[in-house]
Amino acid sequence: AVIYSLLLTARLNGLDPAAWLKDTLEKLPSWPHRQLDELLPLHALA
Repeated sequence: AVIYSLLLTARLNGLDPAAWLKDTLEKLPSWPHRQLDELLPLHALA
């Protein structure tokens, strides 16, 4: 349910959900823990 919610949020924000997920999963291992919220689809357009 959580992943579905993230993918739907990406779509509602005009993003390609598959592309957003791929990009996020590639960045995740080296992304600073305190900045994880920046990877959410709400912030992808900023």
